Amino acid sequence: MYFGLSEEQSFFQDNVKKYLEEHATIDNIKHITSGDKKNLSAEIHQGLLNLGINGLLIPEEFGGLGLDLLFAAVVSEALGGGVGPTPFIAPYVMAPTAIKHAGSKTQQENYLSKIATNEYRFGVGFSEFIGKRNDAGITFSDNVLDGRAMFVLDTNDATHLLLADEKGQIFVVDAKSTDLEIVKLTTVDKTRQYTEVICKNLEAELLEHSSDSINPINQAIDAGRIMLAADSLGASQTMIDKAVDYAKERRQFGRAIGSFQAVKHMCAEMAADLEPCYALVWHAAHCHDHSPAEARLMACHAKAHVSEMSKGIAKKATEVHGGMGFTDLLGLHYWFKRIGLNRQILGSPELIREEAYQAQV
Repeated sequence: MYFGLSEEQSFFQDNVKKYLEEHATIDNIKHITSGDKKNLSAEIHQGLLNLGINGLLIPEEFGGLGLDLLFAAVVSEALGGGVGPTPFIAPYVMAPTAIKHAGSKTQQENYLSKIATNEYRFGVGFSEFIGKRNDAGITFSDNVLDGRAMFVLDTNDATHLLLADEKGQIFVVDAKSTDLEIVKLTTVDKTRQYTEVICKNLEAELLEHSSDSINPINQAIDAGRIMLAADSLGASQTMIDKAVDYAKERRQFGRAIGSFQAVKHMCAEMAADLEPCYALVWHAAHCHDHSPAEARLMACHAKAHVSEMSKGIAKKATEVHGGMGFTDLLGLHYWFKRIGLNRQILGSPELIREEAYQAQV
């Protein structure tokens, strides 16, 4: 039996890759991360919207493409490979998934249709459900929220936020409300934005079915974890490609360093470690929509395993480059840091393995 990407999925992924190669060059990434060209990220994002990334998971009845999570995974893989400096996981994967499963029919029609037309863009803060910190957390009473949420994803240019409490209830809030304070967090990954959100008597709308069970928020988190795994998968492949190309060009002692056995082994080990990850991520994305019984377990396995493999690949690829791998000239650190933060967002491998165990009990 052959299991791989369909012709349509490969075509869509190739379009995203080609767009990023042309517009998200390493020089442009440097300008964006240094703050020299603040509008450049928005321009790149608009180009991706023109490709239809905002409507991937929106049902056709609400104006979207009605595709499954595997289509989103190939986009996330391309964004990781090109260190795409734009929002994707929160507004176009986690938010639609949460609203589809937790929202009432009226809420679905209101929010999903406006995501499809790019009228609404969501940031997502579910960290307090995954692992609430002692000095953080969200409380809901009398239709208002109080407290704070850490590591909220993709709040840049967001019109609304989805926040969750430790019970798994999901709330929609206006990102422009005066009762909401958004504090930008400094992380190693400068290609994406992470924030702390502070709520003070903030008016909120509860997604109707999120109080029935924790299934809706778990499905949104699983989708986000698969996207992070796919992002790290793409970033790892780029690091391998760059390491191999460098090994062919860099000469030492009168010969290319790629001819040395130690370097050959490092490149071969990276390729061997990454290759099985493709099937794992694709299968996890497929299960999310088509095999509910194993969906959560596969999402946990994909995020935990790819996080570990990509961490090792990032280290080896940098070592192949020698001292040049640590310089800003090559920009290898953008992929290295993105992989490192992907490992921790929405749960570290250690926490996720515990969840995988619970899913099998």
